[in-house]
Amino acid sequence: MTAITSFRGEHAFLSNFFPCSIPVGSFMAPSVEHAFQALKSLGEEEVRWVLEAETPTAAKRRGRRVTLRADWAEVKLSLMEQALRLKFAPDSELAAMLLSTGDAELIEGNSWNDRFWGVCRGAGQNHLGKLLMKVRADLLEDSRGEPDA
Repeated sequence: MTAITSFRGEHAFLSNFFPCSIPVGSFMAPSVEHAFQALKSLGEEEVRWVLEAETPTAAKRRGRRVTLRADWAEVKLSLMEQALRLKFAPDSELAAMLLSTGDAELIEGNSWNDRFWGVCRGAGQNHLGKLLMKVRADLLEDSRGEPDA
């Protein structure tokens, strides 16, 4: 199996910073990063403040300053998966791009020491890559018309 170890260049669409529209309550997020950071808070003003950030990097910074919801540790993986499923919606161009990665292992390689969502210097849990592969597998199954298990 091949591996995609960087979500840049031709694989930038795999990054949470890639532009896409994600609904967050009654608002729209311009990237998965915006949505994910906004979902850290249950306060409408804080959610809006994060979503209004000009860039995904700015949204990430703002996400560090919001009142963290009490259940964040328990829900962050499922919320990331939901956001990724919205980004890579069936029959969308982004879904086709994700499917074009075939059976490659998706590894969110990084140099900023994120060992939860990715892999840095050979170490990490790669939760983002694992969730992307899960979404891809579900898209592939749906495209084949196989019944749900």
